[in-house]
Amino acid sequence: MDVTVMSPIHWLEHWVNETPDKVFLHQPKNRQYETHTWAEIKQQVEGVAASLHHLGLNKGDKVAILAKNCAEWFIADLAIMRAGMVSVPIYPSANADTIQYVLTHSEAKAAFVGKLDNQDMADQGVPGNIIRLGMGYDTVPCQHSWEQLQSLGAPIPEYLPQMDDLMSIIYTSGSTGNPKGAMIKYQAYNWANNKIVDVLNFDAKTRFLSYLPLAHITERCLVEGAAFHSNMTIYFTESLEHFVEDLNYAKPTVFFSVPRLWSLFQKNIIDKLGHKKLEFLLKVPIVSGLIKKKIQKALGLEHAQIAASGSAPISPALIYWYQKIGINICEAWGMTENCIYAIGNFPFREEAIGTIGRVLPGCEIKIAENDELLFKSGGLFTGYYKNEEATKEAFDEDGFFKTGDLARQEADGSVRIIGRVKDNFKTAKGKFVSPVPIEKRMAQDPHIELLCVLGSGMAAPVALVQLSEGASVMPRPQVKKSLAETLKDVNGHLESHEKIGAVVVVDEPWTPENDILTPTLKIKRHVLHEKYAARIEMLKGDVILWEDEL
Repeated sequence: MDVTVMSPIHWLEHWVNETPDKVFLHQPKNRQYETHTWAEIKQQVEGVAASLHHLGLNKGDKVAILAKNCAEWFIADLAIMRAGMVSVPIYPSANADTIQYVLTHSEAKAAFVGKLDNQDMADQGVPGNIIRLGMGYDTVPCQHSWEQLQSLGAPIPEYLPQMDDLMSIIYTSGSTGNPKGAMIKYQAYNWANNKIVDVLNFDAKTRFLSYLPLAHITERCLVEGAAFHSNMTIYFTESLEHFVEDLNYAKPTVFFSVPRLWSLFQKNIIDKLGHKKLEFLLKVPIVSGLIKKKIQKALGLEHAQIAASGSAPISPALIYWYQKIGINICEAWGMTENCIYAIGNFPFREEAIGTIGRVLPGCEIKIAENDELLFKSGGLFTGYYKNEEATKEAFDEDGFFKTGDLARQEADGSVRIIGRVKDNFKTAKGKFVSPVPIEKRMAQDPHIELLCVLGSGMAAPVALVQLSEGASVMPRPQVKKSLAETLKDVNGHLESHEKIGAVVVVDEPWTPENDILTPTLKIKRHVLHEKYAARIEMLKGDVILWEDEL
């Protein structure tokens, strides 16, 4: 078996032959767990693929998937591949404008629509010329139900994708404007998934809970793609309400998350036990081990051999805190454009905390003269769909991808992200400021949930802060005192032109719904600048203010 030329359809055929009765997918519906074996999945894939052709779609046509994670997402994705078509995943949290833009730009002919938290957005965003295909859940009106799609068309001839075929157009989350469609060929997807399985030692005993959006490259490669390659077992969650219950049911051996969820877990643990009590118990030798096991079990992570964080920078303080309860969080870095397999702290090394780890096997980096991180691997995308100019600008003369991140490499090989090329700004003083390192220092304050440093053309940089849930109900003077101490400490490490002139606590939480966060919870700095610049541009003098005091 030559794994270098195995598409997901090749893997489907392989596991149907090798382990037809193995349960691959566990899907909770109305608190009952439906299971899907490889043989059952194959049957559904064949039916749905035949129906796509029956509905008038042809090889090479684009088909979107707009749904929260579920077993049917995997099956629809495989059916699109089996039909020789190109998938276009869309974030389930996307607004109507984004949904319409992606569908129109990609020239999608049909869209699978499944579980969604906001059905109105999908209903408004999916144009009338798009065929709507149901996925077996209560959702927007669709022309064809999931059940009908099993048997609409006559069986189609066998088709196995070639490595040079286009597999998917994955739209980036658009933190600086309209999303760009990264074209991923089977070759790149296959290469990255093989590496992930090899480096992280995934096998048939591995268990994963799939809950981060499958429209994002992390879940698409690290979970779905790696599962096709390794025959691991995948579990889904029914809803946010049942997340902890489903996590405990899955008892994953690998758990990847985003900093915000790790932070929420921490808050829940501290709220239950109390900070001082927990700190005391963890110092008592015999009790310490019992407490760690109890916390891990409550989280559903007692079997997790790998815990990791990605998508956005995670505070080193948070990683150190989790170390105390026996969970080592490996920070990782990757992008849509490199199929997520790139740089990571695998295996976990404490001395690498604060970095994104080392370059993973098979990958190559360079640091450009302007400190931009340049990257090359077998997992690189082909280019941006219908955007030759952006594609040309994305690569240097040696074929290295320009990541847009500023970085430096430490003596031990670890890579440290020090900013974003487009994030740097000049204040009214005319000198460049890199906000990301400043934000990392400020994020150590436990009262801060999210923050963003602005300053383009302003008297001094200003930190906008969203308080943590706990801090938002505390007395203002108490929070103000902590923020003032943090500001003094941070400014003590900065050059005069970099010093934060003010901290402003915002009223409205930042979410994807109000367009301040991307679907992957990255902050849209330009949106905040447009919203706040005129009100904060003259602030300086180490002041701490709430938005209603501006």
